[in-house]
Amino acid sequence: MTIGDKIKKIRTFRNMTQAELGAALGWGDKGANRLAQYETNYRVPRKDLVTEMAKILDVNPLTLHEPTTMDASELMEILFWIDEFNPAAINLFQLETYPGEKCNSSEDTAVRYHDSDNWPAHPPVGMWFNYGVLNDFMKEWVLRKEELKSGKITRDEYFEWKINWPQTCDGCGKYEPKRQWRSANAELSET
Repeated sequence: MTIGDKIKKIRTFRNMTQAELGAALGWGDKGANRLAQYETNYRVPRKDLVTEMAKILDVNPLTLHEPTTMDASELMEILFWIDEFNPAAINLFQLETYPGEKCNSSEDTAVRYHDSDNWPAHPPVGMWFNYGVLNDFMKEWVLRKEELKSGKITRDEYFEWKINWPQTCDGCGKYEPKRQWRSANAELSET
């Protein structure tokens, strides 16, 4: 996922033309052409320009930046973009424990699932993290994917949640997020 792909996706999500974003950046009549060069990856914007674009596009600047430190936040951004451009690629589910029942006590380390129409034809590959903060992030993402699937949130709300994450985190409903991402209509229907 390139910076240009991200800029274009968010710009169109915000219903802005290249000319409008270029004008907001102070580029005048040549703004659309210059922005097109970034969106097609002909040019790569400087870090300060990416930060300015993020401010105008009203997104978390990390959403546009390329990964550098490889921490939990950057991993989540990478996964969010995979999910955005390939919505069926990442399927999340919360594992549950069976109290008192030991699993994988032998050399067999497979985690098994019951076959159903919801699973792919070939066994899926699972992954879990032993990284507390990442586990918390993933739990909230599972919740957002479930809300999207059930219709509790719209695709636009889901995208807004991702592009302004982690300011949109609410600890799975435990506290108010620093940034509201649900539409006013959805919030009114919940009250």
